[in-house]
Amino acid sequence: MTTSSSSTSFDKLDLAVLRLVMEQPRAGVREYARLLGVARATVQSRLDRLVKDGVIDGFAPRLSPAAMGYPVLAFVHVDVSQERFAEVPRSLAAIPELIEAHSIAGEGDILCRVVARDNRHLEAVIERMINTPGVVRTRTEVALNARVPHRVLPLVGVLERETGVFSG
Repeated sequence: MTTSSSSTSFDKLDLAVLRLVMEQPRAGVREYARLLGVARATVQSRLDRLVKDGVIDGFAPRLSPAAMGYPVLAFVHVDVSQERFAEVPRSLAAIPELIEAHSIAGEGDILCRVVARDNRHLEAVIERMINTPGVVRTRTEVALNARVPHRVLPLVGVLERETGVFSG
């Protein structure tokens, strides 16, 4: 994932492109251009800039771990020995069921998003995490149900309001 270090300014076309990419991800550049009433090259150059600036960080499909046989979702807080902090994330990345990890402020050092086939499998994954050199302790919270799924499109709406651009 690319992170933009500077703030990108958006115009009406940028925001319209972002909205289309989120709402119709499979449509393609030619269809976006048709819907926006601009040249295909214009849309392509906007997409290229948004990718370069880190606003768009990928075009891969979102896969469902649950539909792939991993219905258990847990968040694991990992306390790390500070002298091994740099190597622990690399070691944890070798665990395929660990699908995301962030260093955090607050309780723990790293917050991991982990999936498993069932609770017994989750226990085995957590045991593998605990046995990672440099991991001092873990605390696990099992998710019961997604109340607000991952989303970014509402942020496009905020930017549209802030810039005076309103989509229909």
